[in-house]
Amino acid sequence: MQNRTLIGDLHGHTGEEVVIVGWVDVRRDQGKMIFFNFRDRSGSVQGVVLPGSEAMEIAKTLRDEYVVSVTGKVNARPEKNVNADEQNGSIELEILRVEVLNTADTPPFDLHKDTHDIDEGVRLKYRYLDLRTERMQKNIRLRSEFVQKAREYLFSNDFTEIETPLLTESTPEGSRDFVVPSRINPGKFYALPQSPQQYKQLLMSGGFERYFQVARAVRDEDLRADRGFEHTQLDLEMSFVDMEGVMTLVEDMIVKTVESMGYTIKEKPFPRISYKEAMETYGADKFDLRSEEDKKNAVLAYAWVTHFPFFEKTDDGKWTFTHNPFSQPIPEHVEWLMKGERIEEILTTQYDLVCNGFEAGGGSIRAHNPDTLRATYKVMGYSKEETDERVGHMLEAFSYGTPPHGGIALGIERNIMNLAGESYLREVQAFPMTRGGQTAVMKAPKELTAKQLDELGLEIKKDKK
Repeated sequence: MQNRTLIGDLHGHTGEEVVIVGWVDVRRDQGKMIFFNFRDRSGSVQGVVLPGSEAMEIAKTLRDEYVVSVTGKVNARPEKNVNADEQNGSIELEILRVEVLNTADTPPFDLHKDTHDIDEGVRLKYRYLDLRTERMQKNIRLRSEFVQKAREYLFSNDFTEIETPLLTESTPEGSRDFVVPSRINPGKFYALPQSPQQYKQLLMSGGFERYFQVARAVRDEDLRADRGFEHTQLDLEMSFVDMEGVMTLVEDMIVKTVESMGYTIKEKPFPRISYKEAMETYGADKFDLRSEEDKKNAVLAYAWVTHFPFFEKTDDGKWTFTHNPFSQPIPEHVEWLMKGERIEEILTTQYDLVCNGFEAGGGSIRAHNPDTLRATYKVMGYSKEETDERVGHMLEAFSYGTPPHGGIALGIERNIMNLAGESYLREVQAFPMTRGGQTAVMKAPKELTAKQLDELGLEIKKDKK
């Protein structure tokens, strides 16, 4: 394959003999001549086997989705046959020789059509085929481009990319954890991270000041169109910042990233709306500021929502946090928190980024001293001992000179949904789960063998019928 020429580069080889490799996209047998469309990652091109060609015999055996190596001459098309709407509409490959690298069965659905309306179970069983379609190729490459440009922006602003653990401690706050049994510690369990929240704050304690990662997060939540068990977030944290500092940097990153990708933003700077104003005006803290014309033109309408209530009542009348317990109250409400007063009035330094009716990201300025975090847990009804059990490691870290810090997590899937004009997370993920929580292609969840259960010290409790 060393002499391979990408299909997207064929224009520079008119009159030359080249080798391309890829898939048979379309085959059209016209008797004396056989026409093909071939495709690779860079595009597609028409090829023709002329009468008397030594390639004719093997060409008659080719079918759609065969993987082939084709040797041919790049010819300019006659002017009357030029198609300006095609990527390579002014050239044609005269096929001289063909080598079949792999054959292909007939796919279970048409790969030349949009697969939106194909049964979800079929699409995800054959996801590797679904990914060959034009729309899915575009969506996954769009995701890659967004991540690349955001990553380049952060590197240019002195951020350090750092990975945090996938096996961590289960915490009762937030969503339900996915847990992992420990073979070498029978009866004990790890949890998969719902976010890198505590680790990124510990990195601020570690003196890195500007951290980011493209982080995988896992939450055992009820599934819906814009939420799955797994998601990816662009996670960043900064030391020595206030709300304005974080929001300004993130807004600049978003503007430069999406505009460089060819998108239009409705309003800059992004509008800033308090939670109270959002609820009074739109009835929700996630709203769509686009007009019908904006929607038709794929305009992106970003806005910041700020000044959220720190606490809300649970069904049993206790207080819990609205976003996360590690947030810092706004400066004028810190004293209320420390005294445990006017709880329902305390506002937090939480800021959410919304776009086109979806939450695109959320973050806050964090608590960075032990007393503030203890006060938060006290409001939620935890004793000193219970607080130490849950977040004692954070309290200890804060006692060693942790700087003021804050950050944000931007949902990759939510952002790409907006860029691609999609309505479901699965349309911008390579291997999403079904609505019933089944993995794509593979068959999980499934039972463990008796040997595996024995190694882990687990026993399955059977439902009584």
